[in-house]
This record gives sequence, structure tokens and C-alpha cells, in this order.
Amino acid sequence: MLKIGDKAPEFSLPNQDDVEISLRDLEGKWIVLYFYPKDNTPGCTTEACDFTASLPQFEAQGAVILGVSPDSTKKHRSFIEKQKLDITLLSDESTDVAQSYGVWQLKKFCGKEYMGIVRSTFLINPEGKIAHIWSNVKVAGHTTAVKAQLEALQK
Repeated sequence: MLKIGDKAPEFSLPNQDDVEISLRDLEGKWIVLYFYPKDNTPGCTTEACDFTASLPQFEAQGAVILGVSPDSTKKHRSFIEKQKLDITLLSDESTDVAQSYGVWQLKKFCGKEYMGIVRSTFLINPEGKIAHIWSNVKVAGHTTAVKAQLEALQK
């Protein structure tokens, strides 16, 4: 499991426009990398809308917001259009990146077990190291907590 101070695992994933986004290209910036289970589901929609609403404050703090799920780039485009999102969504269809961050785990729902994303957020500092981790995220108030932590770390 990753911990604060670890080098963030490298990734290169296509965004909603099929443009590859790599961690190495974002060096020197703060990154909010959040993993979520599925586009157009209630919790995921709320989280994406909250991050979109807070995007100007994050940008003012020099941070980039990247949402990651196993959905295709086509599904991401539809999600962005339907919800009027301004954030970047990355497609991890292979789940390799989710696995490298330790968020692809066994889940249980209605008595069934399956592999899926455990909602988690990683704050990565400009040096590419993990500055903070939120696991098993509850959506309500999460964006506010991330903004507050980013502000505290930048002081």
C-alpha cells in the first residue's frame, strides 16, 4: 500500500479526448488524482460536479484535478457532456494504474463479491511524491477537505 512520502506511481492514460496524460508531464504541479468507480452513478456524479465547482480554487492553488475510472474515453465524454464537467477524466480500462495505486480491490455489494475501485484520492506534490491519501472516500465534504489539505501543505 502506498504511503505519504512515496514516489507516486507513473501513469500514462488517455483523457476524455483520447489525449495521453502522463504524470511526468505534470512535474512541478500539485495533482489531485482521484479514483472513482463509474461514470454517471450518483456518488461519482456528485464527486465530479463538486470538483468541477471547485476547479477555479484548485487552479488558483496551482493544482490539476484528474479523475480516473475504468470507463472508456467515450463514456467519459458522455459523462462530461451530460454533467457539464470541466475536469479531466482519465480512462484506466486495464485497471493497471488503479492496481499500482492500490485502489483496485475486492468489494462486496448485495452479497456479491467483485473487483472494483475503492473511491480514493491522492494529493501529489510538485516533486511527484504522495503528500496525502484519502481512502474509502465519502463524497460529502470531500472536495473541501482536499482543498484545505492542499492549502495547509502549501504554507
